[in-house]
Amino acid sequence: MPNFEMIFNAFVTILVTIDPPGLAPLFLALTGGMNRGERMQVALRASAIGFVVMAVFAVAGTVILSVFGITLPAFRVAGGLLLFYIAFEMIFERRQERKEKSADKAITRDHIRNIAAFPLAIPLIAGPGAISATVLISGSFPGLAGSITLVAIIAACIVLTWLTFVAAERIDGFLGETGRSILTRLLGVILAALAVQFVADGIKALIAA
Repeated sequence: MPNFEMIFNAFVTILVTIDPPGLAPLFLALTGGMNRGERMQVALRASAIGFVVMAVFAVAGTVILSVFGITLPAFRVAGGLLLFYIAFEMIFERRQERKEKSADKAITRDHIRNIAAFPLAIPLIAGPGAISATVLISGSFPGLAGSITLVAIIAACIVLTWLTFVAAERIDGFLGETGRSILTRLLGVILAALAVQFVADGIKALIAA
């Protein structure tokens, strides 16, 4: 059974890769012109789709890796490097810029009723970073009890993301440009440290094997 430290680290890693505060202004931009009721529908649908995608990788992540002949230690190293790159983008404010480009493309290509699925659920909520982090963490949560715990952690992160969407206008107004910048950088530093730990654990396991 996973201990408190494992659960807390998993929660922080997944929450930081989803980055709810960074999604708040994008949610407002994507749902511009909608009334509050329509915005809440989009928020709920996007959160539900994001949860399903991440839960599938939490439960079947190692199986998906084995199909491609990828060992978990190798994925730890690769996933850790990817998470470090995302942390680098967060610290130097490049990730937000990339997310905004994804959002702009979606508005022109997809009908507004589909924005909950793309780009909000995929790739803004359940993006490469969040999916990689989920698969990496799933290796530390073996068995049925571990899978249930990890899915519960994902659910908690998604609920916080949904609450961020619900309160997006207030959060965006409260944080402002400076507040968002500071928070994103702090989260980026935390993610960078966690990413280095993933790489170190992966290399150690590869050497031991």
